[in-house]
Amino acid sequence: MDQPKLTAEMLKADPRVVEAKRLLREALAEHSEKLARRDPLPELQADYEAALSQFADLRGNPLYYPFLGSGIGRGSLVELADGSVKYDMISGIGVHVCGHSLPELVDVLTDAAIEDTVMQGNLQQNRESLEVCQRLVTLARGQGAPIDHCFLTSSGAMANENALKILFQHRTGSHRILAFDHAFAGRSIVLSQITDRPRYRAGLPATIPVDFVPFYNPDAGEESQHDAVAALRMYLTRYPGAHCGFIMELVQGEGGYRTAPKSFFAALCEELRSASVPIYFDEIQTFGRTLAPFAYQMLGLDQYADIVTVGKMTQVCATLFGGAMNPKPGLLSQTFTSSTTALLAAKYILDRLQHGGFYGPDGRNAQIHRRFCIRFEKLNQRHPELIRGPFGVGGMVALTALDGSAAAAKRVLTELFSAGVIAFAAGSDPTRIRFLPSLLAVSDDEIEAVCDILEQTLLRSHQESSGSPA
Repeated sequence: MDQPKLTAEMLKADPRVVEAKRLLREALAEHSEKLARRDPLPELQADYEAALSQFADLRGNPLYYPFLGSGIGRGSLVELADGSVKYDMISGIGVHVCGHSLPELVDVLTDAAIEDTVMQGNLQQNRESLEVCQRLVTLARGQGAPIDHCFLTSSGAMANENALKILFQHRTGSHRILAFDHAFAGRSIVLSQITDRPRYRAGLPATIPVDFVPFYNPDAGEESQHDAVAALRMYLTRYPGAHCGFIMELVQGEGGYRTAPKSFFAALCEELRSASVPIYFDEIQTFGRTLAPFAYQMLGLDQYADIVTVGKMTQVCATLFGGAMNPKPGLLSQTFTSSTTALLAAKYILDRLQHGGFYGPDGRNAQIHRRFCIRFEKLNQRHPELIRGPFGVGGMVALTALDGSAAAAKRVLTELFSAGVIAFAAGSDPTRIRFLPSLLAVSDDEIEAVCDILEQTLLRSHQESSGSPA
């Protein structure tokens, strides 16, 4: 006997819905195909400036960039409401992995639009919530990590907050946390203490004490590892039993795309295991962007993963943890865990990442990285005063421009934006320029065009700052 069909399944299979999807894809492709890099349209400038000014008044501060999108793009290209079209190389700080106006997403997002609710949460979650949890746990366990559970949430900061709640309950009586210097965990009242940027917590009350361990210094090698282990031992001895865990970014995002070898992390993890201190990998920015789904998998640190957080490109964020860390009922609960749109998009993105050839030394992430690096290295050879590394890993690309000062980085970023490329800053001493390209959409031709604009911008900026003739 045939299995009875759900009404929701019949709705999605309705010929009218199927035809509507086809027409939407066709219309989107027709209009987005017209887009190419261009400057603002003069006739739109006055209204655009007025809208930016009004938005700044409403927010209390101006936007970082004068960016108000029109609502359409193509791949890495995005149209602004002033008529300009720019290459988006920061993708909402790693969120828009599909780029702009990806036609394949039309079916997914149409299905979300005709589902019964906008948001899903504590009392009502649809089947896609289950499916996203299953996929994330399966991915996390792919190389043997002891991950059993997944709690969904609507932001990376909330995923990290939930991880901290789990850790503090697990280590009853603990009141401190360990982190790397230059860490970034978020901007909530608690996470701002872990985020190693004092100005991000100016005027905020102290919440939890954070003990910062020095991150790896490639110029010091084994000495750097020795110093980090020594600092960790000192904190563990000074505050016995006081730490709920150690939050680790395996590639520091806001810290400037600093990396470290497996041996550095493994040495620290062994010390933590000996002291029974849980290990917490913050993969909000790294998930999906390295040479494996998780950075801890790329580094072979699976056995140490007690808690892992993911976000940004997954659209819906999550806290992953092992059975030993499972909290008591009531600790984790939210009105909204995410939107139906985000959950369905997450399913699509996870499928593409898992089956689209993105990982490994010759995967698409590595290819994207190599293409950027080849151009950066050639430019460095011709003009070492303009650019130097590190250049990051996989889909996390960073460069030091000019003298590496915050002022120089800001000037280059502003000039890049005007020239048609959107990037962002990371780190300090030096302040780097970072790219987070849309991995599912960026083309080799777009990378080449962006590198051309970057080279021209750096040359012009250097000439202007040094007073050299153009």
